[in-house]
Amino acid sequence: MLAPPITALDALNATLRAQGHAVLDAAGVLALLGLPDCTGLDAIAPLWDELPPDAWLRDGGHYRRRRHGCFIVRGGGIEAVTHRAHFQPVEYNALHGGLERWFELLDARMVSAPIWPRLLAALAAHASALKGEQPWYVEAHPIRIDTTGGIGRPTPEGAHRDGVDLVAVMLVARVGIRGGETRLFDTTGPHGIRFTLAERWTLLVLDDARVIHETTPIQPLDAARLGHRDTLVLTFRAGGFQGPITASRPS
Repeated sequence: MLAPPITALDALNATLRAQGHAVLDAAGVLALLGLPDCTGLDAIAPLWDELPPDAWLRDGGHYRRRRHGCFIVRGGGIEAVTHRAHFQPVEYNALHGGLERWFELLDARMVSAPIWPRLLAALAAHASALKGEQPWYVEAHPIRIDTTGGIGRPTPEGAHRDGVDLVAVMLVARVGIRGGETRLFDTTGPHGIRFTLAERWTLLVLDDARVIHETTPIQPLDAARLGHRDTLVLTFRAGGFQGPITASRPS
């Protein structure tokens, strides 16, 4: 596995401006959050064991579990938004674009954890440093990809952008798998980079306008045992959430 290029926290904004992507190691994430250790992060990790199946996979797979929640970060305050669908236009997601995906709501234990507002506020501050001070419309996706059927696809839509301003991908766990290589491509040229997030609580941050990203499929190290890769994906968008969205979840 190729190790990711690690950026120091004090160089995060400059690195994002220069190349559109940066990776903080666990120590950098703790510095970002102003925490002495990983206790607060470790407290939410068991919630990935309780994620419900993703009922919206169009490739026929059963390898993904996830929840979804939306927030607005404004002036240091964080407001939870009434549960809504996750929507991406076809130009950003060839597989699931144009579909209103009503995932199960974030677990209340995650939202009430002390670490949660720290994480959203800290990343929103860096989004503002990159794009200008403004309210940020945040979508949160805790996701587990496992090796059900022998293979799991973290990005079944392929290399893509998300249609937002800033994307943050935190590695929560990597258990009994091979693969899962992160691949980033410059939207304006042939340049690319690849590496594997392996250290727990490593954080990949992307300027979505400048970088196309994907993660390669995972397979089990032991065919007799299920492996999995857990991530927390947070997206920050200026001006509002992506739509259209119906007013309420279909019955």
